[in-house]
Amino acid sequence: MQASRTLLTASLSLCTLIGIWGVVDPAGLLALAKSIVDQYFLSRGWFVMLAVTIMLLFCLSLVFTRIGDIRLGEDWDRPEYSTPTWIAMLFAAGMGVGLLFWAVAEPLTHFHFVEETLPAPLAAEQALLAANFNWGIHAWAVYGTTALTIAYFSFRRQTPMLVSAPLKNLFPGEAWATAVGWLSDFMAISAIAIGVAGSVAMGVFQVADGIAVLTGSQTAGPVLIATVFALMIAAYIPPLLVDLGSGMAKLSNTAMALAIALVVYTIVVGPSEFLMNSIVGGIGSYVAVVIPRGLQTFTFYGTETAQWFQDWTLTYMVWWIAWGPFVGVFVARISKGRTIREFVLGVLIGPTLFSTVWFGAFGGIGIFEALDGRGELLAMTQSNVERMTFALLDRLPLATLTTVATIVAAFLFIVTSVVSAAFVLGMFSSGGDQNPSTRVKVVWGLLLGVLGAAMILSGSAQAIKTLISLGALPFVFITVLLLACLVRALILDTRKEPGRADR
Repeated sequence: MQASRTLLTASLSLCTLIGIWGVVDPAGLLALAKSIVDQYFLSRGWFVMLAVTIMLLFCLSLVFTRIGDIRLGEDWDRPEYSTPTWIAMLFAAGMGVGLLFWAVAEPLTHFHFVEETLPAPLAAEQALLAANFNWGIHAWAVYGTTALTIAYFSFRRQTPMLVSAPLKNLFPGEAWATAVGWLSDFMAISAIAIGVAGSVAMGVFQVADGIAVLTGSQTAGPVLIATVFALMIAAYIPPLLVDLGSGMAKLSNTAMALAIALVVYTIVVGPSEFLMNSIVGGIGSYVAVVIPRGLQTFTFYGTETAQWFQDWTLTYMVWWIAWGPFVGVFVARISKGRTIREFVLGVLIGPTLFSTVWFGAFGGIGIFEALDGRGELLAMTQSNVERMTFALLDRLPLATLTTVATIVAAFLFIVTSVVSAAFVLGMFSSGGDQNPSTRVKVVWGLLLGVLGAAMILSGSAQAIKTLISLGALPFVFITVLLLACLVRALILDTRKEPGRADR
């Protein structure tokens, strides 16, 4: 109990300090964050890429072994949710508003950079490949490894849903395991809080720009951004006062349904033949290089390419690591009763396939316009990435309706993410309590708001990504430690019993 109080006090203090610093002196916080992140990426970028690739290979290997038959729970347990609902829920938790924000902006930003050295067709292919890789199976391998570790230890070894639980379970009573476990929980809380706050800021930027589009404004001014931010807080505080129930799943599924409707509509009313070719070709290019690309660090391509790799791919990898504890606990909670094979295939394949379709559709339209000689969207990558999704929708029929749908989806993704994150943070900082007190949840909800305000004051999407990376850096090593704990537990348990699921 004393350890839980100490953890709660320490984590709240650190997050409060960062939040206040970001509000009072956002430029100073950003400068320090950029300095630390740049140095880390320069010296340890190889470790990040190696770690996420090992996680991917490990997850895939489980599918082809008898370990894949082990059920997350008792052998007679069965899944609580249908497979489509389960995939929709884990996708909404793992990606959410980020895909809405970067749907057009990221592929076109890559295209703008690559076309300086490659012919336009090759630049287009590489731009989609980069977006698919950054949001693809490596991200879900990070989530899958964290979630599988927490789920396995919780449902097979009856431990609390804490990052520290695997270590304490394998080395009971060891002082070093207790100390490292406490530090792991502390780092997990920090990574979650900063990562979710960054997504809140990006969501606020996008919702505000969407409203500006609807009202005919050129830009989303500070007053509109502040108003959207205040409404966001007002929307997510009430759910924190009640239990985390099926209502949150319904909100996530609604947001996911809107996202699916948007991408289908875009393919149907856009240049359909071009977009379908873009999607299919993008999947083929991605599958062909997915493993070797995970070990590529662009060492020999010059300073500009190295910086591009750090600003995008490396930043994304640590971004997924930052969200790993939060998404891991959420995915673990909804995955009881599934076999490890079902878990791995569902977590890795379903969301990755949707992401490639998403970027192939939205990014495909942007690239179609650029290749056709119309450079308005391409030019926006240098000035207003927040508005690019809405600018694309404005080129299609029923622009007002699709803009409203995008705003609603973004709003719902943010609300559900913050409520779920506050719940998980409350659970982590209360010693693994499955039902943390309302007071603790509300405190974390308000603190996420303060951190979100600090992110907003940083002024740009790139600055937000840098701050998220700062919060995630220490957790990179914890993720590797979790993987080692899972491997050890699987070896020990499969030696004791066959471990095959009762089908």
